[in-house]
Parts: sequence; structure tokens; C-alpha cells
Amino acid sequence: MIVGRFAPTPSGPLHFGSLVAATASYLDARSRGGKWLVRIEDIDTPRVVRGSAANILDTLERFGFEWDGPVLYQSTRIEAYREALEQLKRTGQAFPCSCSRTTTEPCRCTSGSRWRVRFSGDDFTVLRADGIFAYHLAVVVDDAYQRVTDVVRGADLLDSTPQQMHLQKLLGLPTPRYMHVPVVTNEKGEKLSKQTGAAALEVNDAPRLLRDALNVLGLTAPAEGELSSIWAEAIRRASLARKG
Repeated sequence: MIVGRFAPTPSGPLHFGSLVAATASYLDARSRGGKWLVRIEDIDTPRVVRGSAANILDTLERFGFEWDGPVLYQSTRIEAYREALEQLKRTGQAFPCSCSRTTTEPCRCTSGSRWRVRFSGDDFTVLRADGIFAYHLAVVVDDAYQRVTDVVRGADLLDSTPQQMHLQKLLGLPTPRYMHVPVVTNEKGEKLSKQTGAAALEVNDAPRLLRDALNVLGLTAPAEGELSSIWAEAIRRASLARKG
């Protein structure tokens, strides 16, 4: 069974770039008769904005996304991340570090509040100095827990994939198939994000914005129609494109 997922950080409302990534993941799963999950990655508490998670879920619903099963919140999974880190420590794969995050040389620390993993002559963090588990560790543990088989996400996360595959190997976890879609940029060529001032999705304009997202992904969208018919046709075309 194909299992895809969309895992936003609740640091603000979804924007058009988020819509493109969610649409790509949704179509990949649904066009193959698979499941599609939503996970709220709220472990990085300094970035979490109150009310954003509920807003994100409401926006997805109003754009016609339908997910399978309950939404998973990373904030409920701390013990699972702690167990994974302990496993890395026991096998000698994780080491304490007190280096600055800006240090470019491989870490040679033997103490510190941060924990890191060595990889291809470099290192990456699995537990931050502030006690927050890092994205790499949390996402790997959760993808395995949710039995995710296919990860479709923006190309801005392409560099993260080797580290995550490395962790999967160290922890004895399965490796999903990865596909990265082009990121949407603004007039300055910057990736659409909250940091670059990307506008929140306008739910009252959902059919047009969904058609625009499909066009970005190279899927010609119906010129007219309600959300349900747009999705049905998009899934049909994605399925045909896969078979072709």
C-alpha cells in the first residue's frame, strides 16, 4: 500500500508554495490508490505560532484535501525521539558536541549538550543545544512509525535526504521513495516562504489556486469546475500520466 504524507510546520498559514507541495504529494498517493496522511511538525516550539495548526488543517479541508486517519502531532512523540537517540548513543553513532552551529570543520567534541551524527566526513545535529530534537531525527522516526512509503516534497529539502537515509540505516528503519518537486519562487527568485513574505492562501479562491498549483506541476487543469471535479480530473490525469 502506497502511503504519502504532508507535514507542515505550524509557523504560520499555508502559502502557494505549500499548496504546490501538498498537491504533488496528494496526487502521487491518490493516483496510485494509496493513503495520504497529514502530520503537524510542531516539535520546533520557538517557531510554532498559536492557532496555526488549526488554520492549516482548515485550509487543507477547504481546498478539498482529504486525509486518512488522525493527524499526528510531533509534540506527542518526544519519547519516541528520545528512544531513537538512545539507540544511536548505544551504538556509538551519536556523540555530544559543543561546537558553534556555524563551524564548518567536522566536529571533534567529546562533550556538550548538542548531539550529532557523523556522515560522509560531515556531521548533522539530532538533538539541539536547547533540548529540542532536530528535524532529521524526528521526521525519520515518524515516517517509519506512520509506515510512509513515498515522500513527495519541495526540492529545497533535497539536501536533507541523504542525512535522513543515513539515519534510517543506522536505526534499522525502512527508507521511503523520495521525489522532490520544484519550489515556487517570488519575483526576486526567492523561495516562497513565511520569511520572504509569502501571502496566505485565500480559501475563497480555492478552485483557481488549485488549478494554478496543478499547472505548476505540469498537469493541465480543467478551466472550470468545482473543487471536487478538479480533483477527480487531476487524479485521473496523474494516473494516466503514470501509466503512460
